[in-house]
Amino acid sequence: MASSSASLPGLEAVQVLVSSLADESPVVRESSLASLKEIAPLNPILVIDCCVAISKGGRRRFGNMAGVFLVMARAVRAMEQKDVDSTYMVKLAKIATSEMITSKDFNADWQRAAAAVLVSIGSHAPELMMEEVFLHLSGPNLALQSMVQILADFATTEALKFAPHLKDVFLRVLPILGSVRDAQRPVFANAFKCWCQAAWQYVGDFPSNPLFDTDVMSFMNSVFELLLRVWANSRDLKVRLSAVDALGQMVGLITRSQLKAGLPRLIPTILDLYRKDQEIAFLATQSLHNLLTACLLSENGPPLLDFEELTVILCSLLPISCINNQTHSSNFSLGLKTYNEIQHCFLVIGLVYPDDLCAFLLNKCQSNEELPMIGALCAIKHLLPRLLEAWHGKRSSLIEVVKLLVDEQSLGVRKALAELIVVMASHCYLIGPPAQLFVEYLVRHCAISDHEIRMHKASEETSSKSIPFQAFQNKKAMIDPVSLSELRAICGKGLLLLAITIPEMEHVLWPFILRMLLPKKYTGAVATVCKCITELGRHRSFQTSPLSCEFNTSNDIPSSVDLFARLMVLMHDPFAREQLATQILTVICYLVPLFPKNLSFLWHDEVPKMKAYISDLDDLRQDLSYQETWDDMIVNFLAASLDVVQDNEWIISLGNAFARQYALYDDDDEHLALLHRCLGMLLQKVDDRIYVHGKIEWMYDRANISVPVNRLGLAKGMGLIAASHLDTVLEKLKLILDNVGHSRFQRILSYFFGKVLEDADDTYAALALMYGYAARYAPSTVIEARINALVGTNMLSRLLHVQHPTAKQAVITAIDLLGRAVINAAEMGISFPLKRRDQMLDYVLTLMGRDENEGLVDSSTEHLHTQSLALSACKTLVLVEPRLPVEARNRVLKATLGFFALSSDPSDIISPLVDNLISLLCAILSTSGEDGRSRADQLLHILRQVDSFVSSSVEHQRRRGCTAVYELLLKFRNLFSGGVCGLGCHSSCTHNKQIDIVTQRKFSNLPSAFVLPSRNYLSLGERVMTYLPRCADTSSEVRKLAAQILGLLFSMALSLPKLAASVDYSDIEVSYSALSSLEDVISILRRDASIDQSETFNRVISSVCVLLMRDELVISLNTCTSAICDKIKQSADGAIQAVTDFITKRGNELHELDISRTTQSLLSATVTTTDKHTRQEVLNAISCLAESTNSSTVFNEILAAAGRDIASKDVSRIRGGWPMQDAFVVDKGQHSNHSIEAQNDCQFQQAAILAITAFFRGGGKTGKRAVEQSYSTAFSVLTLQLGSCHGLAGLGQVEPLRRLLLAFQSFCDCAGDIEMGKILARDGENKDKEKLIDLIQEVASCTSMKRPKEVSPISMILSKALNRHQRFQREAAAAALSEFIRHSDGLSSVLEHIVEVMCLHVSDESPIVRSLCLCGLVQIPESHMHNYIAQVLGVIVALLEDPDESVQLTAVQCLLSVLNTAPEEAVNHILINLSVRLRNLQICMNEKMRSKAFAAYGALSKYAKGSQHQAFVEQVHATIPRLILHLHDDDLNVRQACRVTLRQLAPLIEVDGFSNLFNKQVFSSERRSDYEDFIRDFSRHAYQLLSPRVNSYLASLIQAFDSPWPVIQANAVYFSSCLLSLAEDQRSLAPYCSQALGALVNKMSKSTDATVRASCSFALGILIKAFNPLAYATQQPFDRADSSRSNVFE
Repeated sequence: MASSSASLPGLEAVQVLVSSLADESPVVRESSLASLKEIAPLNPILVIDCCVAISKGGRRRFGNMAGVFLVMARAVRAMEQKDVDSTYMVKLAKIATSEMITSKDFNADWQRAAAAVLVSIGSHAPELMMEEVFLHLSGPNLALQSMVQILADFATTEALKFAPHLKDVFLRVLPILGSVRDAQRPVFANAFKCWCQAAWQYVGDFPSNPLFDTDVMSFMNSVFELLLRVWANSRDLKVRLSAVDALGQMVGLITRSQLKAGLPRLIPTILDLYRKDQEIAFLATQSLHNLLTACLLSENGPPLLDFEELTVILCSLLPISCINNQTHSSNFSLGLKTYNEIQHCFLVIGLVYPDDLCAFLLNKCQSNEELPMIGALCAIKHLLPRLLEAWHGKRSSLIEVVKLLVDEQSLGVRKALAELIVVMASHCYLIGPPAQLFVEYLVRHCAISDHEIRMHKASEETSSKSIPFQAFQNKKAMIDPVSLSELRAICGKGLLLLAITIPEMEHVLWPFILRMLLPKKYTGAVATVCKCITELGRHRSFQTSPLSCEFNTSNDIPSSVDLFARLMVLMHDPFAREQLATQILTVICYLVPLFPKNLSFLWHDEVPKMKAYISDLDDLRQDLSYQETWDDMIVNFLAASLDVVQDNEWIISLGNAFARQYALYDDDDEHLALLHRCLGMLLQKVDDRIYVHGKIEWMYDRANISVPVNRLGLAKGMGLIAASHLDTVLEKLKLILDNVGHSRFQRILSYFFGKVLEDADDTYAALALMYGYAARYAPSTVIEARINALVGTNMLSRLLHVQHPTAKQAVITAIDLLGRAVINAAEMGISFPLKRRDQMLDYVLTLMGRDENEGLVDSSTEHLHTQSLALSACKTLVLVEPRLPVEARNRVLKATLGFFALSSDPSDIISPLVDNLISLLCAILSTSGEDGRSRADQLLHILRQVDSFVSSSVEHQRRRGCTAVYELLLKFRNLFSGGVCGLGCHSSCTHNKQIDIVTQRKFSNLPSAFVLPSRNYLSLGERVMTYLPRCADTSSEVRKLAAQILGLLFSMALSLPKLAASVDYSDIEVSYSALSSLEDVISILRRDASIDQSETFNRVISSVCVLLMRDELVISLNTCTSAICDKIKQSADGAIQAVTDFITKRGNELHELDISRTTQSLLSATVTTTDKHTRQEVLNAISCLAESTNSSTVFNEILAAAGRDIASKDVSRIRGGWPMQDAFVVDKGQHSNHSIEAQNDCQFQQAAILAITAFFRGGGKTGKRAVEQSYSTAFSVLTLQLGSCHGLAGLGQVEPLRRLLLAFQSFCDCAGDIEMGKILARDGENKDKEKLIDLIQEVASCTSMKRPKEVSPISMILSKALNRHQRFQREAAAAALSEFIRHSDGLSSVLEHIVEVMCLHVSDESPIVRSLCLCGLVQIPESHMHNYIAQVLGVIVALLEDPDESVQLTAVQCLLSVLNTAPEEAVNHILINLSVRLRNLQICMNEKMRSKAFAAYGALSKYAKGSQHQAFVEQVHATIPRLILHLHDDDLNVRQACRVTLRQLAPLIEVDGFSNLFNKQVFSSERRSDYEDFIRDFSRHAYQLLSPRVNSYLASLIQAFDSPWPVIQANAVYFSSCLLSLAEDQRSLAPYCSQALGALVNKMSKSTDATVRASCSFALGILIKAFNPLAYATQQPFDRADSSRSNVFE
């Protein structure tokens, strides 16, 4: 009985799993199949019986017979031999074959599975299986090919058991071959192939057992003839291919005579298949390889084929090997396999006929066809290492053939030849001159440039479009074209291999490879050659054979000076391919023995520095001037090397070498510029004037000055020479100038014919640059006379006729360099004025393309660059002595300021241009004026010029204008603080001493008041009103700059002296406090902190209002018209706000005249502005002016203005209305008195809302005063009415809400609560209840921050409102109080009252009121929370069981908040109570509730101390299974909360290693597979660390089988099965196993969720495998032949 009862759950489980094989979900089917395969070995017979029972009726009744058969096959194969019953096996075989013989399908899933059953039966009883198959091989049969396929599968799987029955198979199969249709022939041919492979394996394992008797050989020969003569000639390609594949396996099994007889047919048949695709070619090559092996390498006789007969095969294989040797082919793996098989064929032939094959391949290498040449080269490459001894005598022939191919143009041939050269070198084939030829061949192809690659690719793309699609038969069309980049890469790698891995090549490469550095055609290979030299240098012993000796004994090796000159110039591009510059720096260190000895120490120090600079190329790209810096480093490196060398002869030789380098570079090559500079630096070190003169002539003759880069390099080179040979250079320049090839008359004629004299332009441009750099580099002690002579001859005027932009740029650069030379001389203490400076400035402005009366004449990119250079030159000329006259200064300003209006694109040119313009303005400021007053005047002059851009409607113009103003103010401040010199240098420098020497001399004996400007000269009132609107600009960058400008202005103002009349404004502490506040705002803006824009603007206005002196304030108000009429609406509003604040706060300081002028400015603004809102705001400002000052004066000004309008205009036709009429209305309102006290205490009805709105709008000053006095009452009533009106809106009555919102917003406007008004306008009409609560809380927060004194009275009023009958008003009151409580810090009595009221109303009938009261309690200020924590926690505990789910959710959220700060003693006594309530909420259907409940449970963990510790740990163990199940909850927040909670609870378990589980990657992953990995890992640790808890875990998990969430059910099933399967003591868990099995079986049959069913099937599999309840299922003896055995489950 025990056995029977133990087996019952297992039987049911297997039944359910087998039934699930037909589940509608593929996931369930796959899971069930996997489980059945796992448990099949436990009781194969039981599993088979279940499958047999379910399969009755076949495929019509059961939808997944494939799965059933696969399970049966697994079970049959797992049977032990003692359990195999022949009768039972026959029954199973018939079940499988009965399905197959009744279907016309072939190779379906279920058929392959049924065949697997028969193959598994054959593994135990091969005779029985074959007899069953043989029954269906005779006569016409639907399953004929299926039976043959079964025999083929059996031969593949059980070759040794099949082979002895080969004769029987042939006896049954051969008679039916004649009736086989073409569609069936591939199956039979494949079967013959498999049978032959089995025979080969049997013969190999049992060579002594006779397998091939006379009958078998006869059968084999018959099949061979049939396949060869009939099937191999079929029109069906599949038949031919399968026949050839089978013949390839047969050729080694048939007799030699039959094989020889079949060769004339077989070989052409195989070769014919090569005309098809790659896959067919691979199968054909396999057969051909087997055929050649059988024919040529047989031990039973001589070769069956002569070499002449093999030539056909070889000729066919060569093109095929070429096709399949394409590394970038779409099917590279298959092509490589085919290529290897072809090479094996060559090897078989080569082993028998090595000489003949070598001669054949060498002959093919000299053919005119490309494909055979490539194929032959590939074959030689493959065979050379394998036939090394046999081909030893062919070395010279091979070398000669390869030499003939070095000039071949085909890329494919060149690639194959390069690969062959490397193989030849590795086997010592390269010696003597041929070796050098082949090395040069590799170098030549390493030198392929990127330009050549691009051109070749473009030509290939062009030609490919014109060539139609070609079939496979055209072998050339099948070859992927070899690219030049691929050829270059192969040759580069090959060359490195020669240097690194082949020691014998060292004598070939060294020192021959040095010759490869010099030729122009090998320039692209220099990096690779340098790598090779470096590798040779690393393992070469220079001690035994010094380099210098080798060079002296070889005439073909380049000299050291040629190498050095070549390498220096090639370092120009740090981004060159293969890190050329780095490779050169490395190689010169290895070649240092070639050069003068004392260079070694210098290079040892300098080379690492240069390498470091170009080591990070990505970082280097960020530096826009990297090329100039790098070229300077190279030139300085050369200069240092020349300084170290003491050998003049070597230096002269190096100069000659540099001169020879000119032939190696094209005119447009940027390397020429560096070459000019290198030769110039060398000539600087040479004292021989004749030699220098000759090289100067050489440089100029070989420089193409029409190329700007070449021209600039030549100029710099000449400048370097001028440092030592100034007169020689100037003499040459004068000669060039005198010989310019065009007369003035020719130039005039050229304009008539529309031709630009570019040659003359180029010459003039080159001359200008050479003059400029000659002055730049020439010694400061001698340049004064030369510069004066140059300028005095008016030579520069001859350069003004250039027309080309680059020529203009060159002339401008030359003038800039002349000015810089003067400045540099001043730095050295040699100060002199630059003659004709003003005239040169005019030249620059002329070349710039702007004059006094015209705008931009050209906006092209080149012209913009010209203008940028011109601005830089203007700055330089301004900075030199003598000081710039006022007229010249104004002319420069007029000509340049317009550049602020340029568009933003192209930014890479416009940005430097604007920067140069700002630098020019700063230079003008720093060099103008004799004292502080004059410089202040100059500053104001420039600032007023820039004002039009500061207030522009275009954002980038405003940004540029503000940037210029800020930089000018910085410059002005630093001029008087010693911070910055005229050139922009910070701290002390020689510039300051030279530029300000006159000022210091003139004012050294005067007091500072005469040197520094007074505060009044800054015109702060005017400046502030100009820049203040920008603080409210729409652009954040402009706002930041404007604030900085104001800060800078007032910082300077406070440090400058005041006039005597201004002494009355002396409250210095208040001023510095306001300045500090302004600087705080600036620091916030600099950090781009998220702060309200209006708040920062208000703070700026407040600070400015304090910082302005009375006179400055008056000027600001009198000049406010332009600011109020700003083109940016937001800025105009800001200006009005500033004016209003100024009037409100300091209106009492205004005199009657000031009031009159201010009124006039404001009235002017009302007339000018067209925006109605802005006009209304200006009128409000006038009203404010009347309230704060003398209203009669304001009214009189309005009357006067109105009178003027009436006298001069038809006011009735003014567009937009007559502004004065609005002004009269405003003024009239100033004298109206409204009494609203009686209305403030009543509860507004809807009829009174319009009246109160009008009061708020038109109450004027008196109304505002009344509102301020009754603010708390008005706010409270409006808030409560807002709740009531929202309730009505929810019923469809929207109009009351709209009227109330209008009243509320009017209240905000009247009270000055702008932010509150914005909040109401944004969210007021939203009908959602949660939005209403958020709105009220946001309004309450705004009031609390702006009016903290009103918190107490408002809270008292709203507390009483909680007792009202209207639910909506109670909710509104609770919402406001929940926010006010946060701001009640310091109001102890009010806080206590609010807490008391809220605690009373947590039982309110409205869930919203209950929730809001609780939310308010948890927001008690932290400093007071400890007094009320017990009350708050008590409320939370009570509301955790509230009948309303939303209140419960609020309670959980509030608990989370409180637990962050609650002390232990407050939580300790309710810890278990909280734990139990939270556990109840963790199974709530609300996802948010579950996530918060889990999170709160984790937060409780820190309170599990003392007496409550053990009790809480028990609660934790009860919760752990649930937490783990919800780790893969459907909701993301729940999953995350469970992860955090588990990590928090883990330390409480107090088991070593337990916490590490929750730090693994699988724990944090969202993938199902990772979650299952974690479950398995946790289960193992549970047994190791928490074994006493496993039973309770299992009980919880089995209960979770009934969870309302399918995913949790699936998790519970998986978790419980993992725990049960890992149990060591299975007896103790047997009840759980039985319970789980029963539940799983039930869930498998009833669950509608596929995930649950899949998990159940998996769980059943691992439980059955672990507990093996099937062990007793077959203990009772039974007769397997009894038909009733099949009905055991029925």
